Amino acid sequence: MDIDAFVTAHQPTWNRLERLVQRRRELDGAEIDELVDLYQRVATHLSIVRSGSRDPMLIGRLSALVARARAVVTGAHAPAWREFVKFWTVSFPVVTYRTWRWWLGTAVVFTAVAVLFAAWVSGNPEVRAAVGTPEEIKQLVEHDFANYYSENPAGSFATHVWLNNAWVAAQCIISAAVMGLPIPQILYTNAANVGVTGGLMIDAGRGDVFFGLITPHGLLELTAVLLAAAAGMRVGWTVVSPGPRPRSQALAEQGRAVMTLVIGLFAVLLVAGLIEALVTPSPLPTWARIGIGVLAEAAFLSYVIVYGRRAARAGETGDIDNAPDFAPAS
Repeated sequence: MDIDAFVTAHQPTWNRLERLVQRRRELDGAEIDELVDLYQRVATHLSIVRSGSRDPMLIGRLSALVARARAVVTGAHAPAWREFVKFWTVSFPVVTYRTWRWWLGTAVVFTAVAVLFAAWVSGNPEVRAAVGTPEEIKQLVEHDFANYYSENPAGSFATHVWLNNAWVAAQCIISAAVMGLPIPQILYTNAANVGVTGGLMIDAGRGDVFFGLITPHGLLELTAVLLAAAAGMRVGWTVVSPGPRPRSQALAEQGRAVMTLVIGLFAVLLVAGLIEALVTPSPLPTWARIGIGVLAEAAFLSYVIVYGRRAARAGETGDIDNAPDFAPAS
Protein backbone atom coordinates (compact mmCIF):
# COMPACT_ATOMS: atom_id res chain seq x y z
CA MET A 1 0.00 0.00 0.00
CA ASP A 2 1.22 3.49 -0.86
CA ILE A 3 0.86 5.05 2.57
CA ASP A 4 1.53 8.59 1.35
CA ALA A 5 -1.25 8.35 -1.22
CA PHE A 6 -3.57 6.83 1.39
CA VAL A 7 -2.90 9.71 3.80
CA THR A 8 -3.39 12.31 1.07
CA ALA A 9 -6.70 10.76 0.03
CA HIS A 10 -8.18 10.48 3.53
CA GLN A 11 -6.61 13.42 5.35
CA PRO A 12 -9.69 15.66 4.82
CA THR A 13 -11.91 12.99 6.39
CA TRP A 14 -9.66 12.74 9.43
CA ASN A 15 -9.48 16.51 9.79
CA ARG A 16 -13.25 16.78 9.57
CA LEU A 17 -13.75 14.13 12.24
CA GLU A 18 -11.21 15.93 14.42
CA ARG A 19 -13.15 19.18 14.13
CA LEU A 20 -16.46 17.50 14.95
CA VAL A 21 -14.94 15.83 18.01
CA GLN A 22 -13.60 19.18 19.20
CA ARG A 23 -17.08 20.75 18.78
CA ARG A 24 -18.92 17.78 20.30
CA ARG A 25 -20.99 19.96 22.65
CA GLU A 26 -22.21 22.22 19.83
CA LEU A 27 -23.26 19.70 17.17
CA ASP A 28 -26.71 19.71 15.63
CA GLY A 29 -28.56 16.59 14.48
CA ALA A 30 -27.01 16.46 11.00
CA GLU A 31 -23.50 16.91 12.37
CA ILE A 32 -24.04 14.12 14.89
CA ASP A 33 -25.05 11.79 12.06
CA GLU A 34 -21.97 12.90 10.13
CA LEU A 35 -19.75 12.27 13.13
CA VAL A 36 -21.07 8.69 13.50
CA ASP A 37 -20.50 8.04 9.80
CA LEU A 38 -16.98 9.48 9.87
CA TYR A 39 -16.16 7.53 13.02
CA GLN A 40 -17.04 4.28 11.26
CA ARG A 41 -15.04 5.24 8.17
CA VAL A 42 -11.94 6.29 10.10
CA ALA A 43 -12.13 3.09 12.18
CA THR A 44 -11.95 1.22 8.89
CA HIS A 45 -9.01 3.38 7.81
CA LEU A 46 -7.26 2.45 11.05
CA SER A 47 -7.77 -1.23 10.32
CA ILE A 48 -6.32 -0.80 6.83
CA VAL A 49 -3.30 1.14 8.11
CA ARG A 50 -2.61 -1.44 10.79
CA SER A 51 -2.58 -4.25 8.27
CA GLY A 52 -0.62 -2.43 5.56
CA SER A 53 1.76 -0.09 7.35
CA ARG A 54 4.14 -0.11 10.30
CA ASP A 55 4.18 3.65 10.72
CA PRO A 56 3.69 4.02 14.53
CA MET A 57 2.99 7.74 14.29
CA LEU A 58 0.12 7.31 11.85
CA ILE A 59 -1.28 4.31 13.75
CA GLY A 60 -1.03 6.22 17.01
CA ARG A 61 -2.74 9.27 15.56
CA LEU A 62 -5.65 7.31 14.09
CA SER A 63 -5.98 5.18 17.22
CA ALA A 64 -6.30 8.28 19.37
CA LEU A 65 -8.75 9.91 16.95
CA VAL A 66 -10.96 6.81 16.75
CA ALA A 67 -10.90 6.41 20.53
CA ARG A 68 -11.93 10.04 21.05
CA ALA A 69 -14.68 9.80 18.44
CA ARG A 70 -16.01 6.60 20.00
CA ALA A 71 -16.11 8.32 23.39
CA VAL A 72 -18.28 11.05 21.85
CA VAL A 73 -20.53 8.57 20.05
CA THR A 74 -21.03 6.14 22.94
CA GLY A 75 -20.17 8.25 25.95
CA ALA A 76 -17.46 5.72 26.87
CA HIS A 77 -14.15 6.71 28.30
CA ALA A 78 -11.05 5.00 29.56
CA PRO A 79 -11.12 4.65 33.34
CA ALA A 80 -8.26 6.40 35.07
CA TRP A 81 -7.23 3.19 36.79
CA ARG A 82 -6.85 1.49 33.41
CA GLU A 83 -4.53 4.21 32.18
CA PHE A 84 -2.53 3.87 35.41
CA VAL A 85 -2.23 0.11 35.05
CA LYS A 86 -1.29 0.39 31.37
CA PHE A 87 1.49 2.82 32.17
CA TRP A 88 3.13 0.52 34.72
CA THR A 89 2.55 -2.75 32.86
CA VAL A 90 3.17 -1.57 29.29
CA SER A 91 4.43 1.96 28.65
CA PHE A 92 7.22 2.36 31.19
CA PRO A 93 8.61 -1.20 31.10
CA VAL A 94 8.58 -1.42 27.28
CA VAL A 95 10.38 1.91 26.85
CA THR A 96 12.93 0.81 29.45
CA TYR A 97 13.32 -2.60 27.83
CA ARG A 98 13.81 -1.14 24.36
CA THR A 99 16.64 1.02 25.75
CA TRP A 100 18.58 -1.95 27.17
CA ARG A 101 21.56 -1.80 24.79
CA TRP A 102 22.28 1.84 25.58
CA TRP A 103 21.51 1.22 29.24
CA LEU A 104 23.87 -1.76 29.53
CA GLY A 105 26.65 -0.01 27.63
CA THR A 106 26.35 3.04 29.86
CA ALA A 107 26.47 0.88 32.99
CA VAL A 108 29.57 -0.99 31.82
CA VAL A 109 31.49 2.20 31.01
CA PHE A 110 30.40 3.90 34.27
CA THR A 111 31.50 0.90 36.34
CA ALA A 112 34.82 0.65 34.50
CA VAL A 113 35.61 4.32 35.14
CA ALA A 114 34.71 4.02 38.85
CA VAL A 115 36.84 0.89 39.26
CA LEU A 116 39.81 2.48 37.50
CA PHE A 117 39.64 5.55 39.73
CA ALA A 118 39.36 3.38 42.85
CA ALA A 119 42.39 1.33 41.85
CA TRP A 120 44.34 4.48 40.96
CA VAL A 121 43.61 6.18 44.27
CA SER A 122 44.06 3.15 46.52
CA GLY A 123 47.38 2.19 44.96
CA ASN A 124 48.98 5.60 44.58
CA PRO A 125 50.01 7.73 47.62
CA GLU A 126 50.69 10.74 45.40
CA VAL A 127 47.11 10.71 44.14
CA ARG A 128 45.72 10.47 47.67
CA ALA A 129 47.91 13.39 48.69
CA ALA A 130 46.41 15.41 45.86
CA VAL A 131 42.89 14.52 46.98
CA GLY A 132 43.33 15.81 50.52
CA THR A 133 45.55 16.05 53.56
CA PRO A 134 45.98 12.96 55.74
CA GLU A 135 43.73 14.54 58.37
CA GLU A 136 40.98 15.27 55.83
CA ILE A 137 41.13 11.74 54.42
CA LYS A 138 41.06 10.25 57.93
CA GLN A 139 38.02 12.34 58.79
CA LEU A 140 36.28 11.15 55.63
CA VAL A 141 36.97 7.44 55.96
CA GLU A 142 36.44 7.20 59.73
CA HIS A 143 33.53 9.57 60.26
CA ASP A 144 32.08 11.63 57.42
CA PHE A 145 31.25 8.84 54.97
CA ALA A 146 29.26 6.78 57.47
CA ASN A 147 27.77 9.78 59.29
CA TYR A 148 26.34 11.16 56.05
CA TYR A 149 23.63 8.49 56.09
CA SER A 150 22.51 9.01 59.69
CA GLU A 151 23.14 12.63 60.67
CA ASN A 152 19.68 13.81 59.52
CA PRO A 153 16.15 12.55 60.28
CA ALA A 154 15.12 9.77 57.91
CA GLY A 155 12.18 11.67 56.43
CA SER A 156 14.07 14.81 55.49
CA PHE A 157 17.09 12.78 54.36
CA ALA A 158 14.92 10.63 52.07
CA THR A 159 13.44 13.76 50.51
CA HIS A 160 16.88 15.30 50.06
CA VAL A 161 18.29 12.15 48.46
CA TRP A 162 15.25 11.77 46.21
CA LEU A 163 15.46 15.33 44.95
CA ASN A 164 19.22 15.14 44.47
CA ASN A 165 19.03 11.91 42.46
CA ALA A 166 16.07 13.23 40.50
CA TRP A 167 18.13 16.31 39.64
CA VAL A 168 21.02 14.20 38.32
CA ALA A 169 18.57 12.15 36.25
CA ALA A 170 16.85 15.36 35.11
CA GLN A 171 20.19 16.75 33.91
CA CYS A 172 20.58 13.69 31.72
CA ILE A 173 17.04 14.01 30.39
CA ILE A 174 17.39 17.75 29.74
CA SER A 175 20.67 17.11 27.94
CA ALA A 176 18.73 15.17 25.33
CA ALA A 177 17.72 18.57 23.93
CA VAL A 178 21.36 19.17 22.93
CA MET A 179 21.92 15.68 21.50
CA GLY A 180 22.95 14.31 24.89
CA LEU A 181 26.43 15.83 24.56
CA PRO A 182 26.81 16.83 28.27
CA ILE A 183 25.80 13.37 29.52
CA PRO A 184 29.24 11.67 29.27
CA GLN A 185 30.72 14.48 31.39
CA ILE A 186 27.93 14.15 33.96
CA LEU A 187 28.49 10.41 34.20
CA TYR A 188 32.28 10.78 34.27
CA THR A 189 32.08 13.21 37.20
CA ASN A 190 29.80 10.93 39.20
CA ALA A 191 31.85 7.80 38.39
CA ALA A 192 35.05 9.59 39.40
CA ASN A 193 33.51 10.68 42.71
CA VAL A 194 32.39 7.15 43.50
CA GLY A 195 35.77 5.73 42.50
CA VAL A 196 37.83 8.24 44.50
CA THR A 197 35.74 7.74 47.64
CA GLY A 198 35.86 3.98 47.23
CA GLY A 199 39.62 4.07 46.68
CA LEU A 200 40.18 6.09 49.85
CA MET A 201 37.99 3.78 51.90
CA ILE A 202 39.63 0.62 50.52
CA ASP A 203 43.14 1.97 51.11
CA ALA A 204 42.21 2.71 54.74
CA GLY A 205 40.99 -0.85 55.21
CA ARG A 206 37.34 0.20 55.33
CA GLY A 207 36.18 -1.24 52.03
CA ASP A 208 33.59 -3.32 53.92
CA VAL A 209 32.07 -0.13 55.30
CA PHE A 210 32.05 1.49 51.87
CA PHE A 211 30.29 -1.38 50.11
CA GLY A 212 28.05 -2.07 53.09
CA LEU A 213 26.71 1.48 52.96
CA ILE A 214 26.64 2.19 49.25
CA THR A 215 25.26 -1.11 47.96
CA PRO A 216 21.78 -1.18 49.57
CA HIS A 217 20.56 1.95 47.79
CA GLY A 218 23.30 2.41 45.21
CA LEU A 219 22.31 -0.47 42.96
CA LEU A 220 18.79 0.84 42.29
CA GLU A 221 19.83 4.47 42.39
CA LEU A 222 22.61 4.11 39.83
CA THR A 223 20.43 1.87 37.67
CA ALA A 224 17.83 4.63 37.45
CA VAL A 225 20.36 7.40 36.78
CA LEU A 226 22.14 5.33 34.14
CA LEU A 227 18.81 4.57 32.48
CA ALA A 228 18.07 8.30 32.26
CA ALA A 229 21.54 8.90 30.81
CA ALA A 230 21.14 6.10 28.28
CA ALA A 231 17.78 7.45 27.15
CA GLY A 232 19.19 10.95 26.75
CA MET A 233 22.13 9.75 24.69
CA ARG A 234 19.83 7.60 22.59
CA VAL A 235 17.86 10.71 21.65
CA GLY A 236 21.11 12.41 20.67
CA TRP A 237 22.12 9.48 18.49
CA THR A 238 18.72 9.57 16.80
CA VAL A 239 19.69 12.96 15.38
CA VAL A 240 22.76 11.36 13.81
CA SER A 241 21.16 8.09 12.73
CA PRO A 242 17.35 8.17 12.62
CA GLY A 243 17.12 4.88 10.74
CA PRO A 244 14.50 4.33 8.03
CA ARG A 245 12.10 6.86 9.53
CA PRO A 246 12.13 10.60 8.85
CA ARG A 247 14.40 12.32 11.37
CA SER A 248 11.56 14.45 12.77
CA GLN A 249 9.40 11.39 13.33
CA ALA A 250 12.21 9.43 14.99
CA LEU A 251 13.03 12.35 17.28
CA ALA A 252 9.39 12.80 18.24
CA GLU A 253 9.08 9.14 19.17
CA GLN A 254 12.29 9.14 21.21
CA GLY A 255 11.31 12.39 22.90
CA ARG A 256 8.00 10.95 24.04
CA ALA A 257 9.78 7.80 25.21
CA VAL A 258 12.05 9.95 27.37
CA MET A 259 9.01 11.63 28.94
CA THR A 260 7.60 8.22 29.79
CA LEU A 261 10.87 7.37 31.52
CA VAL A 262 10.76 10.61 33.50
CA ILE A 263 7.50 9.60 35.17
CA GLY A 264 8.64 6.04 35.85
CA LEU A 265 12.08 7.00 37.16
CA PHE A 266 10.48 9.51 39.51
CA ALA A 267 8.95 6.54 41.35
CA VAL A 268 12.06 4.33 41.10
CA LEU A 269 14.25 7.05 42.59
CA LEU A 270 11.73 7.52 45.39
CA VAL A 271 12.16 3.86 46.32
CA ALA A 272 15.96 4.22 46.17
CA GLY A 273 15.75 7.31 48.41
CA LEU A 274 13.64 5.47 50.98
CA ILE A 275 16.14 2.60 51.03
CA GLU A 276 19.00 5.05 51.50
CA ALA A 277 17.24 6.81 54.36
CA LEU A 278 15.72 3.81 56.14
CA VAL A 279 17.85 0.77 55.30
CA THR A 280 21.40 2.02 54.66
CA PRO A 281 21.90 3.60 58.14
CA SER A 282 19.80 0.98 59.96
CA PRO A 283 21.28 -1.33 62.64
CA LEU A 284 20.58 -4.35 60.44
CA PRO A 285 23.55 -6.64 59.73
CA THR A 286 25.53 -5.70 56.64
CA TRP A 287 24.42 -8.84 54.82
CA ALA A 288 20.77 -7.98 55.45
CA ARG A 289 21.12 -4.40 54.22
CA ILE A 290 22.97 -5.50 51.10
CA GLY A 291 20.39 -8.25 50.59
CA ILE A 292 17.57 -5.69 50.60
CA GLY A 293 19.41 -3.64 47.98
CA VAL A 294 20.04 -6.69 45.81
CA LEU A 295 16.39 -7.75 46.08
CA ALA A 296 15.19 -4.27 45.10
CA GLU A 297 17.52 -4.26 42.09
CA ALA A 298 16.52 -7.79 41.07
CA ALA A 299 12.83 -6.92 41.43
CA PHE A 300 13.18 -3.87 39.18
CA LEU A 301 15.18 -5.69 36.50
CA SER A 302 12.77 -8.64 36.57
CA TYR A 303 9.83 -6.26 36.24
CA VAL A 304 11.42 -4.58 33.20
CA ILE A 305 12.37 -7.87 31.54
CA VAL A 306 9.04 -9.62 32.12
CA TYR A 307 6.64 -6.78 31.33
CA GLY A 308 8.90 -5.00 28.85
CA ARG A 309 9.62 -8.09 26.77
CA ARG A 310 5.93 -9.05 26.76
CA ALA A 311 4.89 -5.58 25.59
CA ALA A 312 7.65 -5.44 22.96
CA ARG A 313 6.59 -8.79 21.53
CA ALA A 314 3.03 -7.49 21.35
CA GLY A 315 4.25 -4.59 19.19
CA GLU A 316 3.93 -1.92 21.87
CA THR A 317 6.27 1.06 21.73
CA GLY A 318 5.26 2.96 24.85
CA ASP A 319 4.64 6.06 22.75
CA ILE A 320 2.49 8.31 24.92
CA ASP A 321 0.63 9.55 21.83
CA ASN A 322 -0.33 5.98 21.02
CA ALA A 323 -3.17 6.00 23.50
CA PRO A 324 -4.99 2.77 24.44
CA ASP A 325 -7.32 1.87 21.62
CA PHE A 326 -10.80 1.33 22.99
CA ALA A 327 -12.44 1.49 19.59
CA PRO A 328 -13.12 -1.39 17.23
CA ALA A 329 -10.64 -1.55 14.32
CA SER A 330 -13.23 -2.49 11.73
